[in-house]
Amino acid sequence: MLGICVFLGAITWLVFGQTLRYEFVNFDDVPYVLDNSEVARGLTTEGVVWAFTHAHAANWHPVTWLSHMLDCQLYGLKPSGHHLTNVLLHIATAILLFMVLRQTTAAFWRSATVAAIFAIHPLRVESVAWVAERKDVLSGLFFMLTLGAYARYARQPWSPGRYGLVVLMFAIGLMCKPMLVTVPLVLLLIDYWPLNRFAALKDRRHTMFAIPRRLALEKLPFLGLAAASCVATLIAQKGSIQTFVGLPLSSRVGNAFTSYVTYLWQIFWPVDLAVLYPFPGHHIVVFGIASFVLLAAISASVFARRRRRYLVTGWLWYLVMLGPVIGILQVGNQARADRYTYLPQIGLYLLLTWLVADLCASWRHRRLFLSTLAVTIIGLLTFTARAQTSHWRNSESLWTRAIVCTSDNAIAYTNLAEACFQKGKWTRRSLIVRKRWKLIPPKRSRTPL
Repeated sequence: MLGICVFLGAITWLVFGQTLRYEFVNFDDVPYVLDNSEVARGLTTEGVVWAFTHAHAANWHPVTWLSHMLDCQLYGLKPSGHHLTNVLLHIATAILLFMVLRQTTAAFWRSATVAAIFAIHPLRVESVAWVAERKDVLSGLFFMLTLGAYARYARQPWSPGRYGLVVLMFAIGLMCKPMLVTVPLVLLLIDYWPLNRFAALKDRRHTMFAIPRRLALEKLPFLGLAAASCVATLIAQKGSIQTFVGLPLSSRVGNAFTSYVTYLWQIFWPVDLAVLYPFPGHHIVVFGIASFVLLAAISASVFARRRRRYLVTGWLWYLVMLGPVIGILQVGNQARADRYTYLPQIGLYLLLTWLVADLCASWRHRRLFLSTLAVTIIGLLTFTARAQTSHWRNSESLWTRAIVCTSDNAIAYTNLAEACFQKGKWTRRSLIVRKRWKLIPPKRSRTPL
């Protein structure tokens, strides 16, 4: 087990260690850290009170603010220290994921494979290389601590101390990022598999959706905390939530289903990743209908084979955890974001890893095949993730990459022009950016500025 933990730390550092040489970027890093006087002063009594009593940058996540304050206390405004904290938190999360899966499934190599893919998949780059996304890696850490504490609680006789520890870890996680509001449902999923706590239902007339009363009741405190977090988030983001006048419900629903399928595809083909994807213009409803049909077909296939319980847990983990950020309640201008996959895609890694291993169970040389496959996948993902991480070295490279990978990205042009202006770089490229910045539209504009 120690060897796997060291390996996870090493490959994660190989991908993300380069960020220690990177700068802050002009996308949320400024209001979060550089121009935030409460954070920049480090840990102070006034700052701690501010973190718990104020919403800033359309967010209420006091524990995340405290972590930024601690970084400023230790490193000042040197970006290397802030990047180091993100990398270390991500390493810890990947190791905890391996340990939790090992504890709950007793499948050593499958657990290690899931943790390794999670650690170095290119979709993790945004969460780790972006200082302002501290909330992702920090909430991920407490999510794993919550699952670990819950597994320990579920496997032993009931104890108020062990139960209270689960609630505490979940509460702290919510104060890192409210996306963890779906954790009560995730706990029910791992009750189904791999903890197999649904075995209490011995009446075969019950369906898989029938939840034992005890399992439902013990989730009530978690649901209460989740509801409180939702209220706090809605209050903090009331000025950033887009109305249905600017973005119709049909477009949001279409984009939501399309995003589910896009995130699914990017597991296998993580290319053309950008920090911001503009909201699509034409045909989004048509794409949404096609995506819904595909998702429904996958869901029907999963439930038809529910004897393999990991299929149900993995698939619903993915669908449920993406729900809060899928875009029905639209905040900001992005159609989707790589960072939103940080925790939801773990469900898919579980599903695929266990499914491949089961399909090869009768093969004569399955160990050689599976080990070769795992090494190849991890090697390719490491190479791709290192390349993707290199685009985060500064604001210019970040927004240049976004312009290359997307079309009609007004925000990318604007932020690139600002980065060039601040550094006094007036090259031929920046002159082109200035023209776009003045809202001279491209010939084939598909989305309004």
